[in-house]
Amino acid sequence: MGISKPQLYRKISALTGRSPVSFICDKRLQKALSLLKENKYNISEIALEVGYNNPSYFSKCFNEKYGVNPSQIAI
Repeated sequence: MGISKPQLYRKISALTGRSPVSFICDKRLQKALSLLKENKYNISEIALEVGYNNPSYFSKCFNEKYGVNPSQIAI
């Protein structure tokens, strides 16, 4: 990208008001929510699709952000 890691961190933090890690995590979970609403894939496939290798960790993160389990959305 042509900029250093600290400079990239500062720019993302300035634009979003969050750390890059939390910003990426939020984007992953938003994508997972939209995939869950489509009802095309099961939860473990969605977890892998958005970058979580462990479906139980994905469920934990999803529950912390949205307050419900992914299985309740995928009904």
